[in-house]
Amino acid sequence: MAAVIFFGIVKNILQLPQMVGDPLDEETLTRMQQYAEYLHQQMTRLLQELEHGTMEQSGGTWRALLWAALHQWQFWDVAGVLLLLLGLYWQCHSTPSLSSHEEAMAFRSLFLFLLLKCILDMHRAKYLDKEMTQLLQELEHRTLKQTVMACGALLWAALHQWQFWAIAGVQILLLGLYWQVRKRSHEVDSSDESETSSTETEENEGEDPSERDLAMIYKRRIQWSVQKLAHRRQVVEELLCDLLHACRENFLNSPFPVLQPAIGVGSACEGWSPEEEEDVVYCMLVPLKPPSGHAFHLELDTVGEMPQKSMRVRVELVCTCSGEQLGNTTLCFHCKQELTGNQEPNLLQTLCTGPYLDVKKIALWFQKFVTSAWKMVPQSHDYNMEVLPSSHSCKMKLKKHSRKPLSVDIVFGMQQGNSDIFLSSQPTEALVPSSTTWLETCAVAEAKFFQHIARQAPPHSCYLKCLQLCARMLVGTGFSQYTLKTVVMHLLTLIPLPSWCRRDFLLRLDDVVKYLNCCVVQKRLNHFFFGNEGMPKEISLPPAFQMAKPLNLFQNLAQDPDAQAVALHEFNELRDRLRKRIFYGI
Repeated sequence: MAAVIFFGIVKNILQLPQMVGDPLDEETLTRMQQYAEYLHQQMTRLLQELEHGTMEQSGGTWRALLWAALHQWQFWDVAGVLLLLLGLYWQCHSTPSLSSHEEAMAFRSLFLFLLLKCILDMHRAKYLDKEMTQLLQELEHRTLKQTVMACGALLWAALHQWQFWAIAGVQILLLGLYWQVRKRSHEVDSSDESETSSTETEENEGEDPSERDLAMIYKRRIQWSVQKLAHRRQVVEELLCDLLHACRENFLNSPFPVLQPAIGVGSACEGWSPEEEEDVVYCMLVPLKPPSGHAFHLELDTVGEMPQKSMRVRVELVCTCSGEQLGNTTLCFHCKQELTGNQEPNLLQTLCTGPYLDVKKIALWFQKFVTSAWKMVPQSHDYNMEVLPSSHSCKMKLKKHSRKPLSVDIVFGMQQGNSDIFLSSQPTEALVPSSTTWLETCAVAEAKFFQHIARQAPPHSCYLKCLQLCARMLVGTGFSQYTLKTVVMHLLTLIPLPSWCRRDFLLRLDDVVKYLNCCVVQKRLNHFFFGNEGMPKEISLPPAFQMAKPLNLFQNLAQDPDAQAVALHEFNELRDRLRKRIFYGI
């Protein structure tokens, strides 16, 4: 009986799953094959979309979609197994020939079978997951390759545009060169421009509208600004300082004049100039001292109303060493020649005509020195220097790159005692003396007077601009620049300096015109340095100047009535020019 029961159980185990599960297992397998084919189709479609998609799509997104599809396959597989179990359970209950024990054994056998099937499905899922991972890696590699190819295409396209960038670079280079040329075309350095700009800004602060209108007059009517003149004068003074230093070192203990520090004279060095920018000449007076073993003696050349109008400089060889020094080596030039018997050329033999110092020989000697010693000064690296022909001075033209040149006129002078009155080698327009005649000049005293006014006057005073504007209007008239400067110097001592502020420009300009008119009508304009009791103490004058009677610069008007009529006509023309220039800009 036991054998029969065991045989029945084995038969149920072997046949019942076969009888109950075969139809359902085949149906499930068919459904799973269909779903696998569906997944394959979806995978193929996704791969095609990915291959034709943009380069910026990430492989991580596709991995998430494929993994979701895999999980959906597992979900439907488990659902199918559950349906199969329910079907088996229903079939077992619907079969009456089986006992309850047999039913339990059959159900247990089916459960073991389904468990084995689930294990196999899990292994199959792992295998599919591995295949999917490999497929995604290949897909990422293909996407990366496509990205590299796309970048190469972009670079190739950019390479085809090199002609465009080359042309653009050439245009930028041309613009830069044009800007550089324009920058170098300006005469004044950038430091000077910033100084001028800052000065104008300071001047404009705290002004009312009427004062700003005057600022426009300054800017539009007066072209050559005082600040620019001062800056360029400083450049010239530094150049002369280095040049004279090299000269003193080169001619140390030689029978040539000892050159003293240069003094800026003339309108440009005083801070005003009637000339245009490219025509301004900076005049520098270089005083001469006798070398060792020589002495200078000033001798009156002519006698006239103006004392010491012109003089000659007599050179004398003198002994400058004492008797105690004769045994030493510190001998003067004269004694050294007598003791050694070596007759070296002295000043009388090199730069004199007879016993008198020759202006033309001194000018030629200094011109040769400047030409040979130019490379010794630091400015030679920045400026090109040209010595211009001149018989009584040394005229130089300095040019720096593309800027306008600097014109310098070096004249030589002899100081009268300890005063500010000198004898100058520079001739005047009315008188060209002989080469041994030196003309008296007050240029150094005038320069010191304007320096004194500059220290006492308030900032941004208008006296220099009054001079500059009026001097430009003198062209074509019989009035000289010295006449105008004498008028302004007299007014600077008569009108308090605080009244020369910028806001008083038109008032002071009117004073200059009225003073000149009064001088023409009265036929008298006194020389500023002769018999002037209001002379500042900083200016040293010889006794002859202090005790002299006032000298009339309009003496010709007093002697010739026709000359006065011409002067009055020219004055009216000058006044009309000033009005048009100020109010109409013409």
